[in-house]
Amino acid sequence: MLRYASEELTLAGRSLVDVLIHVEHPVHGRRWVVRRDGQLLALDQTLAGLLALPLAEARAVYEAAAAPADAAGTVLAPVDEQEVWAAGVTYQRSREGRREESEPAGHGKLYDHVYAADRPELFFKSTAARVVADGEPVGIRADSGWDVPEAELGLVVNAAGEIFGYTVGNDMSSRSIEGENPLYLPQAKIYSRACALGPAIVPAWQVEGPFDVAVRVERDGTDAYSGTTSTGQLARRPEELVDWLTRSLDFPTGAVLLTGTGVVPDRDFTLRAGDVVVIDIAGVGTLRNPVTVVGRS
Repeated sequence: MLRYASEELTLAGRSLVDVLIHVEHPVHGRRWVVRRDGQLLALDQTLAGLLALPLAEARAVYEAAAAPADAAGTVLAPVDEQEVWAAGVTYQRSREGRREESEPAGHGKLYDHVYAADRPELFFKSTAARVVADGEPVGIRADSGWDVPEAELGLVVNAAGEIFGYTVGNDMSSRSIEGENPLYLPQAKIYSRACALGPAIVPAWQVEGPFDVAVRVERDGTDAYSGTTSTGQLARRPEELVDWLTRSLDFPTGAVLLTGTGVVPDRDFTLRAGDVVVIDIAGVGTLRNPVTVVGRS
């Protein structure tokens, strides 16, 4: 079920009191609002416009929001024109998981090099139009037999390569396809409903990491899988990942960079249609998505 802008956005019983939300208004269309101390305030700017500004100027625009906004509106994914990129093998557990899925094909040691190399693994994940919002279904490929969610901290980056804020990300992944051949990574990672973000953006000046990350998969009323990690276990600093991403790429309206997952289910777990993936990042938000099958086998 999609949330509405007038509802509380919570994490572990605590309201997120100052966040940026993308909403679809039944009359006014898509717009951005600030939820501050229980009130919705109109923002006279798009996310693309904010991220085109230096961080100090964007913060001033954000904090100047004061006019009440109509509470009606469905919460959308927190992007408008931004590409979504992702980093891989940034946690020790991710290296172990990639090795596990790839050993039968004989290329498991490749990921040891990826983990330790100076240059990180960075890959394109999604266009803004394909990003799934909180409450919308995420997908597992019909031609994949081993599928997992990947709970990740999302960095909302401006045109200058500064971190404007944070959001919760689910980098859905086919372990069977990636494990067969590392050159199949785009097919394992980029497909319909493979990227979820939300429910909001928490400005970087509001919170400070490291962040605790928890994921669980609900199935038939019970937890079929659960796991936790912390962004303190990242092998690379978020700023380092942003620096590599922006070295030879321009993002005039900003970008979202997913920082990799430190929670990888064991080999005997795979997602099923009807599951619900719930990702909590302390201080950033809770992202909840049912699972459906996409494509054809």
